[in-house]
Amino acid sequence: MKTLLTVFSLTIISSTIMAQAKLEKLHVSPDPNKVVQVVDASCGECQFDLPGKSCDLAVRINGKSYFVDGTNIDDHGDAHAKEGFCEAVRKAEVQGEIVNNRFKATYFKLIDDNSIKPPHIPAKN
Repeated sequence: MKTLLTVFSLTIISSTIMAQAKLEKLHVSPDPNKVVQVVDASCGECQFDLPGKSCDLAVRINGKSYFVDGTNIDDHGDAHAKEGFCEAVRKAEVQGEIVNNRFKATYFKLIDDNSIKPPHIPAKN
């Protein structure tokens, strides 16, 4: 029984550490030298018809949908709530790049539909 409890405890601790390490990649504020895009964000499988077996965060950029790396669907509330990603398409400000047909997010922030503004384009020096 002690062995089982130890294994269970180590599993929980390592999962927590790995989840925190993933979140550290995502910047709290956007890089002022890069474009901030306003995109559609939702569940790739439920709302954007992407292939998969579970609910995963995706963004739609210029009409094409991409799964997101750097943050996940559960980092932004209950995906199955009324306004959750599996039930609704939301707007988000993002920075990142598309690599191997996936969006690698360095910044991701949900925004209210009322606060949508045009993308910030850095001034050329």
